[in-house]
Amino acid sequence: MFSNLKATVNSIAKKAVSQERQAVLQPLIDYIQLKVNDEERIRLNFICTHNSRRSHLSQIWAQTMAFHFGIPNVYCYSGGTEATALFPKVAETLRNQGFKIQKLSEENNPAYAVKFADNEVALICFSKKFDDPFNPTSEFAAIMTCSSADAACPFIAGAEQRIPVRYEDPKAFDGTELMNAKYAERSLEIASEMYFVFSKIKA
Repeated sequence: MFSNLKATVNSIAKKAVSQERQAVLQPLIDYIQLKVNDEERIRLNFICTHNSRRSHLSQIWAQTMAFHFGIPNVYCYSGGTEATALFPKVAETLRNQGFKIQKLSEENNPAYAVKFADNEVALICFSKKFDDPFNPTSEFAAIMTCSSADAACPFIAGAEQRIPVRYEDPKAFDGTELMNAKYAERSLEIASEMYFVFSKIKA
């Protein structure tokens, strides 16, 4: 893992996860543990309305924490109820927290390669619908990261389990003097919870 990212992970390792949030995260822990016990692949599709902020942060941090804790066969994805674009502040925030990010294209919905370690495969991130061909079609858990996507999609085709793990949208602070701090805060909140989840998995 890159040294700057490792420092970020070490800092959030000390961040407490409330009992209330631990209860929210337990179904995700149980799903992953069952897959590990059965030696099956673990596919997690993080879903939010626009696949622009929270779902990408969750996807990237979950994949990173699986690597950090040595949990094999974890494949993280993200999607939305509609496709827009990965919000640039998300990439900037993650870069500041230690990831290496390369913008691969310049269209309205650009693709980014996100790396957490030199010798690990980059995550290819771009905004897409949750059922885009880029994502799995079966044998996955749908992790609902916002209430609007949860309400808009009562049925996720192919999902073995639907797990709500909702986060507040940092978009509320776009264009304000709090924008940088709130994006960093939301990213680290998600990071600490994904750290907690994968720390509980017995390989």
